[in-house]
Amino acid sequence: MDKKKAAVAFILVTVLLDVLSLGFAIPVVAKLIRKLVDGDEVLAARYIGLFGTIWAFMQFFCSPIMGALSDRFGRRPVLLISAFGLGFDYILLAWAPDIAWLIVGRVITGITASSFSTAQAYLADVTAPEDRSAAYGMFGAAFGLGFVLGPITGGLLYDVSERLPFWVSAGLTLTNAMYGFFILPESLPPEKRRAFSWLRANPIGSLRMLASKTGLLPMAMILFLYQLSHQVFQTVFVIYTDTRFDWNGKMVGSALAIVGILNFIVQGGLIRPAVKRYGERVLVFVGLLSGIIGFASYSIAWTGPIFFGCTIFFGLMGFFSASIQGVMSKSLGTNEQGQLSGTFSSLNGIAGMIGPTLFTEVFRWTIVRDTSTYFPGAPFALAAAVLMVALVLATQFVPKTITPPEQPLADSATRDDQPLK
Repeated sequence: MDKKKAAVAFILVTVLLDVLSLGFAIPVVAKLIRKLVDGDEVLAARYIGLFGTIWAFMQFFCSPIMGALSDRFGRRPVLLISAFGLGFDYILLAWAPDIAWLIVGRVITGITASSFSTAQAYLADVTAPEDRSAAYGMFGAAFGLGFVLGPITGGLLYDVSERLPFWVSAGLTLTNAMYGFFILPESLPPEKRRAFSWLRANPIGSLRMLASKTGLLPMAMILFLYQLSHQVFQTVFVIYTDTRFDWNGKMVGSALAIVGILNFIVQGGLIRPAVKRYGERVLVFVGLLSGIIGFASYSIAWTGPIFFGCTIFFGLMGFFSASIQGVMSKSLGTNEQGQLSGTFSSLNGIAGMIGPTLFTEVFRWTIVRDTSTYFPGAPFALAAAVLMVALVLATQFVPKTITPPEQPLADSATRDDQPLK
């Protein structure tokens, strides 16, 4: 295996372990919050929404900074600092005695998890423009595999001890950080770097970059709507299935694992040949339609087994994110991939600030029995509607082809946007 392939393999393993660790916490945090508030479902739902919003705000604010720092100093130091920080944060969560400490942990996790954008930029550095959708697909497949193993394993670990998932997450993350410290090479050579600028290293600067290229901002809005719809998984899935179907951690983990398995198959094995045969634009539509059908099916499922079975409809949704990110990546030069990847995470952060409150409040208002608003599946119906808006926009703004720029784009108005010599 040559150095480039070995580096890509390490990045994918890093993403896998980080998502695996995050996946451990999915069935755990909601139940831990519910325990700390003495089983109050309404109060637990509000705290879950608050936690999601805090995490997303840190992603929104810090991801552009991480991306800009990686464009200036290289990908390796940013990845390593984030990995060590995330590992120590899991230790903090394992010790957290109350809600306040859990909030501190979510703040730190939100900052350190911004390294996902740097990992995406690393992949863009070492792959040709025409291969980036496939690379992003492998990135998504690592996410999928992490969610296959993470939630179900986290549920099993929680049954042993409610804090054990955090200790295991800490061990995995710190072990991988040490491995990267000795093995991971740098992907962005000094001659392709550019000076750090606060004009770019903030969410507004990221939007400015999107607006600088025709068609990029509308595609970012489509990606944002997709990310917003996905917040329903992180915010109400656990508490909904627990409240309505009395699912335990194993059942929740198993349902999320099915979504992860299908995502892994699509992004890990099918997206490369599908892109070559059909192109990214077609796959964007396939992914959105699959998500609409899946969320709509969740909204009307009236028993636990039917709800569980509806997860299969999400199979082809994995085509979407890798395809649209690949199209957007082709529009920009080498020394802007870090900023673009930071923008992806920043958009996810915006979605995360809106989604937890939006979906938990919809759930709270529609879960009360014997009222005219009773419709427990309302959050999933809303997610389907959000994706329908994204589908309409995609018909107008996702281009059939994009020609990569011959030279890295730069902002001629500021000297510090030029590549470093």
